[in-house]
Amino acid sequence: MLDISNYYEQLVTDHLWKMTEESAEPLSQGFIEDVACLALNKLPTCYVRNPVDKGANLTEGSYQEMNEAVSKAIAEAVEQVRRRPHDAREG
Repeated sequence: MLDISNYYEQLVTDHLWKMTEESAEPLSQGFIEDVACLALNKLPTCYVRNPVDKGANLTEGSYQEMNEAVSKAIAEAVEQVRRRPHDAREG
């Protein structure tokens, strides 16, 4: 099997980890997973063989743009999940 990953997955995971650490309320695993999926679906793909190599080869500006896109996608996903929680959906 190929040893590749979407670089944005790590960025989203890092942002969500920080969000759960800073949250005043406990966030369920399901909530985090729903937010991650929705956020990743809003972001472009960026497949890499080694995330460390990708990070090392990004300019500061490019890395900042990627982080800003991730923050925006997560914020939108959080609002979407809060408006319509997974447990409230039918079927």
